[in-house]
Amino acid sequence: MQKALAGLRRINLDGLRWRVFDAKGQVLGRLASQIAVVLQGKDKPTYAPHVENGDMCIVLNAKDISVTGRKMTDKIYYWHTGYIGHLKERRLKDQMEKDPTEVIRKAVLLMLPRNRLRDDRDRKLRIFSGNEHPFHDRLVEPFAMPPRQVREMRPRARRALIRAQKKEQATRTKEEGVKTEECHIRDLWIETL
Repeated sequence: MQKALAGLRRINLDGLRWRVFDAKGQVLGRLASQIAVVLQGKDKPTYAPHVENGDMCIVLNAKDISVTGRKMTDKIYYWHTGYIGHLKERRLKDQMEKDPTEVIRKAVLLMLPRNRLRDDRDRKLRIFSGNEHPFHDRLVEPFAMPPRQVREMRPRARRALIRAQKKEQATRTKEEGVKTEECHIRDLWIETL
């Protein structure tokens, strides 16, 4: 928790909102893009690219983040130690076991512009593995993630789906027609008796 409080003296906290993001079950990239928007202050009407007016971001439950596809085993983080042949690598799964906060931090930092304001924005980002944070004395606002917009079906797939529905409906009416015809013949046979 001491690490979480470090560097707050270098930030001008006057007029900042404290936004809380719950990462439980959230997709890594979608969450990181929303955090980057809040850190830059792009959600405010006073946004200017050369002015630092973003809000403080507190991210909880970093260990419960999810990723799509096979990224948990296929995504690899690389870094170099500076010595010849010392290119190191670590899979996302191993990084989540070691330090899940770094996964979110790297995702957010790579979405921020590479300029002089980047370090200040990084200081405004506080990430915690669990559900607890030491900023209970502040007025924190929970951030509601926008609903995910599902893309409309592609035209070719949509036409195929409509054809399949029409075919199913035609076979159903054909079966019903055969059944009604059989019932009609049976009724006529019973009447003649």
